[in-house]
Amino acid sequence: MSNKDFDGGLIDIASLNRNEMAALIGEFGEPRFRAGQVWRWVAGGAKSFGDMQNLPKALREKLTERAFLYTSKLLQRQTSADGTEKLLWELIDGETVECVVMSYKHGNTVCISTQVGCRMGCAFCASTVGGLVRNLTAAEMVSEVRMSGEATGKPISNVVLMGIGEPLDNFENVLRFLEIIDDVDGLNIGMRHISLSTCGIPGGIEKLAERDLQITLSVSLHAPDDATRTRLMPVNKSMGVRPLIKQCEEYRKKTGRRMSYEYLLADGVNDSDAQAAELASLLWRSDAHVNLIPLNLVDGAPLKPSVPERVKSFVKILESRGVNVTVRRRMGDDIDAACGQLRRRKSSDGRG
Repeated sequence: MSNKDFDGGLIDIASLNRNEMAALIGEFGEPRFRAGQVWRWVAGGAKSFGDMQNLPKALREKLTERAFLYTSKLLQRQTSADGTEKLLWELIDGETVECVVMSYKHGNTVCISTQVGCRMGCAFCASTVGGLVRNLTAAEMVSEVRMSGEATGKPISNVVLMGIGEPLDNFENVLRFLEIIDDVDGLNIGMRHISLSTCGIPGGIEKLAERDLQITLSVSLHAPDDATRTRLMPVNKSMGVRPLIKQCEEYRKKTGRRMSYEYLLADGVNDSDAQAAELASLLWRSDAHVNLIPLNLVDGAPLKPSVPERVKSFVKILESRGVNVTVRRRMGDDIDAACGQLRRRKSSDGRG
């Protein structure tokens, strides 16, 4: 077993996949059907092994000795004027992450974190302040989804991996999370209702393509040229814009899933007509979708949002060249819950 907790080497049972669960229950000398029972309890959100009343007492005792069930602690809940809710969760080791619940006509979406902190260093993002502390486990990510729904009273139908951290920098745990959350005995949120946002770390998109998942892959592009993108996103030094676009095209061919590109608009940095035209020349053949994001202010960041006239001009140029484009509606910015504003906080920040 590879998933351990932070206290005494107990097994983080909520991070196991079905095969690992079967192997664990087999170690106890139990018949295979018991693994299915335990899986359904765990995937269904059981809070303790004592609650699993259809299991023999001896098995419940073994589980208590060898494993633990993960739950997060809600430290703070903030509600925006537009109804968006930001939740601060304390993890098992005292670290914290934020996630955001947004309501749309088609249902409720939760934007979750995949790491405590981030090492990508993007100039426009608060999540990278302080660097990377550690990866989240699959169980911690599942808990963000489940407990956000419970805390807000809003059933979660869609998940976006776009909070704190770079999902493909935590590849194996994210894949475990996707497998668990998709399971019919758990939250049963299908892959087509899940979006993963990445800055495009070397090899990450290629590895994801090999899994042939039906998720929506969104790539944080933010510039059509290497000089500007490297200024905004240091990760660009390792690959470059055109190789990144090529990887995305290979991903689309492999999975059949339409690509989405996020493009944050910063005044005087990446919002010129020439840059819009260059972006269009990169993408117009690909049937990709461009999601323009007006920059959200981040404390300490030198960037400013593009003025509305620039946004309109950028959109017009993309559309005139056959590129599918929308402008993301700003949600939750009054509580620092908008894109780029989530950050790692100390536990005391959420206790007043």
